[in-house]
Amino acid sequence: MADHPSAQQVVPLKHSQIRIGSFSVRVQCDLPAFWRAFDFFYADNPPEPADGFCDFSVRLVTPGFLRRPIHPQITFDLDGVRPFKPLPEHQAFPLFEWGLNWCIAMHMHRCVLIHAAVVERNGFGLILPAPPGSGKSTLCAGLTARGWRLLSDELAMITPDTLELIPFPRPISLKNRSIDVMREYAGVDVIGPVFADTHKGDVAHMKVPSSALADTHVRARPGWIAFPKYRAGSALRLSPMTRARTVIALADNSFNSDRLGEQAFRTLASTAAASGCFEFEYSILDEAIACFDALADMRATR
Repeated sequence: MADHPSAQQVVPLKHSQIRIGSFSVRVQCDLPAFWRAFDFFYADNPPEPADGFCDFSVRLVTPGFLRRPIHPQITFDLDGVRPFKPLPEHQAFPLFEWGLNWCIAMHMHRCVLIHAAVVERNGFGLILPAPPGSGKSTLCAGLTARGWRLLSDELAMITPDTLELIPFPRPISLKNRSIDVMREYAGVDVIGPVFADTHKGDVAHMKVPSSALADTHVRARPGWIAFPKYRAGSALRLSPMTRARTVIALADNSFNSDRLGEQAFRTLASTAAASGCFEFEYSILDEAIACFDALADMRATR
């Protein structure tokens, strides 16, 4: 019988430390499948010294060897804190992505954080706040595939003092039908493996364009805020929102407005005042992208 490590033995984990946006992230894991996905998506991110400072030190580890033969599992560990229940081992990469979102949301309080995709054109950011199932990530992926610069698929980070949008480009998360849509729209070469039967359904990711990685240091100014909603068969609808409604909706989608209090309110109000604010409903991706291209062109000609 093969020897198994005891719970007291320390098993060396393969590790990597890279720069993601303005953060240094150290990752440790012993699963080859995880590293195949990680290398596919993050091979072009700048490496960091393995013994240097890091903002987040993440370990993806098995909860205990006794459970592995029947139901192999993996858990997310940040400096000894394990905020999530273990997941099936094959979901290690999406767990890393979800866990990194949690790291930023729980610890990045020098900015106002909004659950939103953010893309940029001509120096201005399009902020797309929305709950899961709204078509936010599909729209973000489509805009990225058609030349908008990806700042983030999940997190709008707004500096309170300057109202700048900080880039944090990472793989765009796609779910269920969106996976095939983006394979056809952006090409199969930029879509990674499918992770089946997660709590969000089937999940895959779209690679960050090299141009977005090269411009990670370039921030954007708020240009537009649009609350997207995909509805099959619906006509394109771009409806103006009042600033008051926009601020309330932004606060509802913020991770830390309660923590930052008045500073967050002032930041959200100023962001709304600097932006065109809309509700947006769509069913055809090409029409949606053409709509935002037109908004960007109008601003560029002012």
